[in-house]
Amino acid sequence: MKYVKAENVLPPSLVSEIQKYVQGETLYIPKPKSEHLKWGSRSGTRKVMDERNAEIRTAFRNGKTIHELADDHYLSSETIKKIVYQKC
Repeated sequence: MKYVKAENVLPPSLVSEIQKYVQGETLYIPKPKSEHLKWGSRSGTRKVMDERNAEIRTAFRNGKTIHELADDHYLSSETIKKIVYQKC
């Protein structure tokens, strides 16, 4: 997390108002909800998992068993069931 000095980005009147509540402390101001990224979207992990899950669903529709898929992907049978029976 990068720290920014309030005096460098906020108008003096707002800094004075904030100082009524917090002085000399670190204050975290979160992003608006609309700016939040879904888990894994920045690193690409989400895309990789979505592709893996699509591959698992296709293999299941083509006749592979839950147990075979679990062994192939090093996942538990319960996890495979969640993937193949998930409503898309």
